[in-house]
Amino acid sequence: MILLPGLLFILWGEAGRCRADDGGFTFDGDIHHFAVATNTVYVATDERLYQLSQDLTPVRSVTQRGVLQAGKVHFYRVNETSWWNATFRVNVLLPVVEDGVVISCGVTSDECGHCEVLELTDISSLRYSESIQLGPLRRSSASVAVLVKVQKSPTESDTYIMTAIQKQQAASNKCASDCQTVNLQDADGRHIGGIFSLIDDQSTPSIKSRVDVGFVDGFQVGSTIYLLANVGGENNTIRLIWLEGEKSKTHTLHSLRGATLRVSGAAGGGHTLLASSVIPGTQPVLWSGVFSEDAGRTNTELLVFDISADLTGGTKDADPDFFSIGMSKFETPKTLRPKAVLFRQSIMTSVLATRQKAWLVFFIGTADGLLIKLAVDKHYHTSCPTVLYRANDDRPVFPKLLLDQVDLKHVYVPLRDQMRRVPVAKCSIYTNVRECWSAEDPYCIWCGSKRSCTFEDDCGDSDWVSIADDYQEKMVSYRVAKASTGQITLHIQTHLTAGHRAQSNFACQFSARSSVLCSLNGLAPQFPQCTCTLTNGTLPAEGLKVSVRIRLGTTQLLEHLTLIDCSYLGGPPTSLLCQKCIRAGCGWNQNKCSWANQEVRNDSVCQMMVPGMNFSRPEISSITPSIVSFYGRNHVVLSGRNLGDVAGVRMQAHADCTPRESPVWNNTGTAVAMAALKSPTSHHRPAPALHHAAPGSVERGS
Repeated sequence: MILLPGLLFILWGEAGRCRADDGGFTFDGDIHHFAVATNTVYVATDERLYQLSQDLTPVRSVTQRGVLQAGKVHFYRVNETSWWNATFRVNVLLPVVEDGVVISCGVTSDECGHCEVLELTDISSLRYSESIQLGPLRRSSASVAVLVKVQKSPTESDTYIMTAIQKQQAASNKCASDCQTVNLQDADGRHIGGIFSLIDDQSTPSIKSRVDVGFVDGFQVGSTIYLLANVGGENNTIRLIWLEGEKSKTHTLHSLRGATLRVSGAAGGGHTLLASSVIPGTQPVLWSGVFSEDAGRTNTELLVFDISADLTGGTKDADPDFFSIGMSKFETPKTLRPKAVLFRQSIMTSVLATRQKAWLVFFIGTADGLLIKLAVDKHYHTSCPTVLYRANDDRPVFPKLLLDQVDLKHVYVPLRDQMRRVPVAKCSIYTNVRECWSAEDPYCIWCGSKRSCTFEDDCGDSDWVSIADDYQEKMVSYRVAKASTGQITLHIQTHLTAGHRAQSNFACQFSARSSVLCSLNGLAPQFPQCTCTLTNGTLPAEGLKVSVRIRLGTTQLLEHLTLIDCSYLGGPPTSLLCQKCIRAGCGWNQNKCSWANQEVRNDSVCQMMVPGMNFSRPEISSITPSIVSFYGRNHVVLSGRNLGDVAGVRMQAHADCTPRESPVWNNTGTAVAMAALKSPTSHHRPAPALHHAAPGSVERGS
C-alpha cells in the first residue's frame, strides 16, 4: 500500500463543458459512471472526474491524466499542461457519506488496478491512494459494486465494498490480484488489513462462478444482500443471489443461496435482464426489472417480482452456478415468477422505482432518449404512461437512473455525454381539479388556496385533494338503493384522498328542479361519502335530474346525474344492457338490472356477456413495425391469438393518453392489419386495445 496525501490538480473552465438552459450539463466525453450523495452529483468520463451541485452546476473537476511511478505501478495525476503518459479510467464510483469520502477505483493505462479516496465535498483533495484492484480491470457494464453493511453484533457493524465482477482476461503478473467473482473489501482503514483489504482474519473469502456471468445489480435490504445476474450465454438464465450480511466477511459469503427468475416458458425463457431497481419498502421485498425477449434488445418488458429472501430452506453454498467453498453436491435453486407484467415497450434501457403515498412510480429510460413515467396502484393496475423528457437526437438513456436525494422531486437522467435533472411530475400543466385528478399522478395534488395543481409540500397548510389510493375510473360515482319499505337512497362516493382541512370541511348539497329532494333525517356527510334519502319513493319514467355540489374545503365539485328506476332497465341480458345498468347507478344480479343494494357494480362483469357467443381474450405477441410514424401512412400488423372477432384497434401514444381507434383492413384470425392514425406526436409505439365486433364487448391486450 502506498499513501499519497495532497491535492489533485484542479481543472477549471475546460473546453467542452456546457450547462444547458434546461438545467442539464454536457461533459467532455461519454459518461461511464455517476453517483449521487445528498446534494452532490459525481460523474466520471474518460478524461475527467466531475463534482456538480444538486442542480448540476459545476463545482470542480479533476483530470484523469498522469504518470506512472517507475517500478511501483502507481498513478500520479498531473496538471493539464504537464507531460503525461498514463490515464486513469474509473470503473467504480462510491460516495461513503458517513465517512465524508468518495471512493474512485478503476484501471490505469498499464491495465493495473488503482483506487483513490477523495473528499466528499472537494474531489480535488486526495485522502489516500493505492495500487490495488477493486472492481473490473476492463470497462464492463456487467460488473457491479455496492456498499454493504455486515452486522457483527447488535451494536456494531462494518461497511464493505461488495464487487461482483464479470469474468475477464486475467491481469498481468505485475498486477496480480486475489479478486474473484464476488468479493468483500474494506471501505475504511479500521481493520488490520487496511482499506480495500480482502482479508477476513486469516483467510480471503470470495464467491466464484462455474459459468459465464454478467451482473446487472446489487443492493442491500435490511441485513440481506441481493445480486442479480445473467448466466449462461445464449441459453440465458436470470439468477438471484441472497447473502446474509452478518458476523463477518466469511459468514456473509458462505451464506450463499440462490433462486432463478422465470419470466415465461422455461426458466429464464431466453430472456435477458437489462436493468434493475428495488422497490422501496421492507417486507415483502418487491423488485422491478427490464427484460429483453430478443438478442437485439428491442422487445422489452417491465416486470415485478417478490424477491424476499428464503434463508431457511435449502443448503447454504450448494448453488449450481456459484460457490464459495466448492461443494460438489448441488441443489436446484427455487424458481420465482413475476407478480405482474407492468409495461411492454420497445428498447427500454433503465428503470428507477419509487413509492409515492400508496402508489408505485416507475421512471423508465429508453434507447431513443425517452424518460417515461408509469404509476401503478397496489393491485398492479397501471396508469397511462407519460413522457417526462425526450432527447432531441435519440441518444440512449444510461442503464442507471437516480433520484435527487434532497427534494425527491427530480430524476438524474444520463444520456451519453449529457446529464439532465428532470422533474418527476408536470403538475402545473393541469388547470383545474378534474384535470389534476385525471392525470393519475400520485405526485400531484389540487391545492385549494392556490387553485392550482402542484406538489403537496408546495401547498402549505391549505386544503388539498388528490387521486385515490388505487385506480378509479371516476372522481365521483353514485348508486341508487331501494329499501324494503320503498325508500330510495342516493349514495355518493368520492374517489379521492384529501388533506385534513379538506376532509373536515366535507359537505354535499343535493338539488332537483321539481321539488325538495332529500328528507331531513338523512345521514350527515362523512368523507368520502354522503347520502340523500329521497322524499319521494318513486322515480319518473324519464328519470329525475339531480345536481350534487360537493365541497372539500375551498374546492368544489359539481355532478349532474339522472336517476332512473332500475327495474325499468329490462331486456335480454346483454353486455350493453349490463353496462347501461351499472352506469345508471344500479346493480347487476342474476343476469338482470336491479337496485344497487349489494349487487355487483363493477362493469367488468359486463365485458363478456354476449348470448350464444364465446369470445376468448385476444392476445398480442408482436407488432410490426414496433415504431411507426404518424407523418406518413403506415400499415401496422398485430399478430397473436384469438384475433378473429376483432373489429377495431385503439392505439395510444405516450404523449397522448386518449386512445385513437383504427378500423381493421384485414383479419386472418392470427394477424390484424390496420392503419396507424395521425397524432400530435411524430413517433408512436402502439399500445393497442382490441375490441370485438359484438357491441359493448371490450377486451384489452398489449
